[in-house]
Amino acid sequence: MADNTFTSLRTVEWKNNKVIMIDQTKLPNQLVFVEYDDFNQVADAIRTLVVRGAPAIGVSGAFGLALAGLQSKATTKDQLISDLEKAKKILFETRPTAVNLGWGLEKIMNVAISGTTVEQIKQSIISESKKMAEEDIEINKTMGKNGSVLFDNNDTIMTHCNAGALATVAYGTALGVIRATRESGKNVKVIATETRPVQQGSRLTAFELKHDGFDVSLIPDTAVGYSMANGLVDKVIVGADRIVKTGHVFNKIGTYQVAVMAKQHGIPFYVAAPLSTFDMKSNHEDVIIEMRNGTEVTGIGDKKTAPDDINVINPAFDMTPPELISGIITEKGVAKPPYEESIKKLFQAN
Repeated sequence: MADNTFTSLRTVEWKNNKVIMIDQTKLPNQLVFVEYDDFNQVADAIRTLVVRGAPAIGVSGAFGLALAGLQSKATTKDQLISDLEKAKKILFETRPTAVNLGWGLEKIMNVAISGTTVEQIKQSIISESKKMAEEDIEINKTMGKNGSVLFDNNDTIMTHCNAGALATVAYGTALGVIRATRESGKNVKVIATETRPVQQGSRLTAFELKHDGFDVSLIPDTAVGYSMANGLVDKVIVGADRIVKTGHVFNKIGTYQVAVMAKQHGIPFYVAAPLSTFDMKSNHEDVIIEMRNGTEVTGIGDKKTAPDDINVINPAFDMTPPELISGIITEKGVAKPPYEESIKKLFQAN
């Protein structure tokens, strides 16, 4: 089956001066598109996981700023920049761990600052944010090709969380590599973890892979060790929300334990992420791990699954150290250990 089915489904798009998104909180039961004409709505959408996944958040932030530009009543460049700065602060504070959000907002602010008239700035930030969305798809496709050579015919590939089309504008990072592997003529199967507590694996990854005709099996997060010990997994691939220069990877909570299990069972563990996900300035101990509301853990929808007033520790992300990672797949090539050197090389190639 040709793999153009999912790429026509855009996670986030700019149309008629509005931002259109798939509401990922409604999946897999309903495919619902929402429209926003106010940057505050985009900020809420990022905060409440209507849109999620580092690359998609980066582009959504850019689109949010473009809306803020349109909403601004400014008559001078200085007033407009001031309005954009305020909007940027609101958008930036929605999700602290994913580095693409800051990257997307910075890129748009730089375009705005280098503009001249109010009207010209408004137009240029819209066209820059649209260009970023198109580039995201191209980057994912290149990354997919770069990564596909690491996978063999008849591999069963485990993935955690959702690093698919739904985490990007379209196509995906980790799932983009899986798509590209199939497009290169290899047969692959996928095992998706459900990824508690928000179930991005069961709601999103299983949904989009099934939609694309992949052979996909869903497992509880607690069955990772069982699956590996019983020879059900050949390789693992995940996405990332932030990668620091030492090769420490921040990704959805649970990634670290999947990587530890993979190491224990001698299974290659790969990460796929665009260069925009790399944070070359921070040290891994300085990265803020977002803590989310305990209600995500104490119930599913309206159904209570825990006693009242129980303490909850609900980190959204964890850190996987470089010694557990076999390779980091980017649009500029695959970084291999030692990561500090190989990551630097990728940026020099940029």
